[in-house]
Amino acid sequence: MPEVRFHGRGGQGAVMASRALAEAAFLEGNHVQAFPAFGLERRGAPVMAFTRIQDSPINNHSQIYRPDAVVVLDASLLVLVKVTDGLKENGLILINTSQAPDEIVGMDGFRVAAVNAGAIAAKHGLGSRMSPIVNTAILGAVAGATGYVKLESVLKAIENLVAIKPEKNIAACKEAFESVKCGGIFI
Repeated sequence: MPEVRFHGRGGQGAVMASRALAEAAFLEGNHVQAFPAFGLERRGAPVMAFTRIQDSPINNHSQIYRPDAVVVLDASLLVLVKVTDGLKENGLILINTSQAPDEIVGMDGFRVAAVNAGAIAAKHGLGSRMSPIVNTAILGAVAGATGYVKLESVLKAIENLVAIKPEKNIAACKEAFESVKCGGIFI
């Protein structure tokens, strides 16, 4: 059962990304859970969201403590939050950054993937240049880096869940799917 933990800041769409990943997996016939964990509920504050995917009913309803993958919507969280806590050995960390996977420090023992979701979202007019909304772009990268769901399922989930600028969100998702860079396990 893949378990994914999303780390973002309030307003970036981490909770929606978690829901859309679950929706995509559900469309493929899986059982799913998606739920948030809030600290300070304000724009810009760190938030976490979780997604579980399984081919049979899910009985575990706790927070995800040992994720298979961690998705970081804002690279500045890497110095504020220990995003790798509990990440399984050889687990994947996907980071929204302009850096290449091999340039990201402190990720020993994990597979690293990177995508510049901020630039992609800004290019497609999602949010502002200073505060892009990266959730749909990061979803394309999640599909490309993990293979947990097909891109077509993510696009359908975006159609189902995103009422504002659906065509731009779909374009951002596709671009991130194509441009995510995956590295190996860093030692």
